[in-house]
Amino acid sequence: MRIPVWARVVGGLVVVAAIVSAVTLGTMSAKADKTTSSAPTVSTISLVQSSPYTPNAPAGATDDYHCTLLDPHVTKNSYIISSQFFPGSAEDHHAILFLVPPDLAPAAEAANVGGQGWSCFGETPIPNTGLAQISNTPWLSAWAPGHGADDLPKGTGVLLPAGSLVVMQVHYNLLVGSQPVKNSLVLHTVPASTPLLPLNLDLMPAPPDIPCPTGITGPLCSRSASLTNLGQRFGQSAVDFVNVLESICGRNLANPPEGDTTSCNWPISSKGYIVRVGAHMHLLGMSFKMILDPGTPQAKTILDVPAYNFHYQKAYDLKTPVAVSPGDQVQVQCTYDPTLAQQLPLLRKAPAHFVTWGDGSTDEMCLGLMWTAGSVPNSSSPV
Repeated sequence: MRIPVWARVVGGLVVVAAIVSAVTLGTMSAKADKTTSSAPTVSTISLVQSSPYTPNAPAGATDDYHCTLLDPHVTKNSYIISSQFFPGSAEDHHAILFLVPPDLAPAAEAANVGGQGWSCFGETPIPNTGLAQISNTPWLSAWAPGHGADDLPKGTGVLLPAGSLVVMQVHYNLLVGSQPVKNSLVLHTVPASTPLLPLNLDLMPAPPDIPCPTGITGPLCSRSASLTNLGQRFGQSAVDFVNVLESICGRNLANPPEGDTTSCNWPISSKGYIVRVGAHMHLLGMSFKMILDPGTPQAKTILDVPAYNFHYQKAYDLKTPVAVSPGDQVQVQCTYDPTLAQQLPLLRKAPAHFVTWGDGSTDEMCLGLMWTAGSVPNSSSPV
């Protein structure tokens, strides 16, 4: 199922998760050109950052999040069939594209003061729009290092209604550095009359609770002190989200299990077919699994990443779509190597700390991404 709206609003998903503060990407310009083949007509929408931005993290943090409002000038309903985000610097940790439906366009434009966008920690793409509106700004696409072009499974697409806007949320990792950055984005769309199946994306997180490695000590090596520091960096909502996630996953908030592994089960809410899956962790991540109906005779591993690499994050299209129905469950499992905090040059710059879920590059995530369609995509589809 989708993360409940009340859970999504109190903290940060990046992502896969999150999956921090302001990156003013500047005003974007848009143009559309069309190339015609057999059928359907494919439109290419190029969104180019008009001016560079120099990331600037809030006090005590080394990460910077910002949302920029983009206008693709879509005059007819369409499907996105492919997209590609082009990072302007190694500072780009990840980017998420959110749909702004026409009824929320005025609120987004009001937040876009001077065309400079706004700060957006977690998954809050439009300020001051309330809980219901947050649920109506779904992900259109996401980018992480190594992802490249995001070509959706054949026969599927993501709806882009006429008059929609796009919010591009970018997370910058200032442990890499801080220099002017200029990003760009390309969307490929086809008319909504194209016989495609609309995709639905579900986010399935699990809460990391990773203690400092044996022999490593420091004032932030207690979970309570680390959570206090998380709140100082990103606000109390970041701590609230950790607690909500622990509760959803059935853990004791006063004493959740600690270690280098974590997992959580998520129920399936509607009938359909899993067509694509993905995994997101940060720099301590070692392996990831997604299992359908764990602990039953029908248990099926639908994603196994035995050697997770933060710098090569991919979404995987299933060769054979997997049928799911209400009553099924999906379990996400993550393992970590906490000693990497003292080995990796970037992480050595941060103080030793108990690692929880958080938006920062020195925090962690365990996020499964699952795309479903209402029926099996048509392999003979023209796109």
